Amino acid sequence: DESEPDSNEELYLVLSGRASFEVDGEQFDAPAGTVRLCAARRQRTAFGEEPDTTIIAVCGVPGKPYEPGGWELFAPLRPLYEAGDYAEAADRGRELLAGDPPYVDLFYNIACCESLADQNGQAIAHPSARDRTLGADPPVP
Repeated sequence: DESEPDSNEELYLVLSGRASFEVDGEQFDAPAGTVRLCAARRQRTAFGEEPDTTIIAVCGVPGKPYEPGGWELFAPLRPLYEAGDYAEAADRGRELLAGDPPYVDLFYNIACCESLADQNGQAIAHPSARDRTLGADPPVP
């Protein structure tokens, strides 16, 4: 959330096409080659205004080292997922989960791959993600 005290600042680079940015309600045009820094705690949005517009966004909290958010771990598996090779994505994903990473989204993504690969027993067998989301097991009514 950009309104949080430790929110990210973001640096945008428009590689191709044309984009527009809205920062705290103010609009900016951004043709290819534009670099735009948005300070932390400012509301911002970027829009591709032409087909094939490519924007790179780099973000971080000022004064703090970068901490991965989890998507980086799933990125190598995404091509398998997009190709429909859910079983292979699930197998490789379980290798990642063996290290018990602190990213609930990674557990969710792997469980989705397992479910799509008809590995439903595996998909519901990730207690670490459940525990991170719910805390201790909820009482049974």
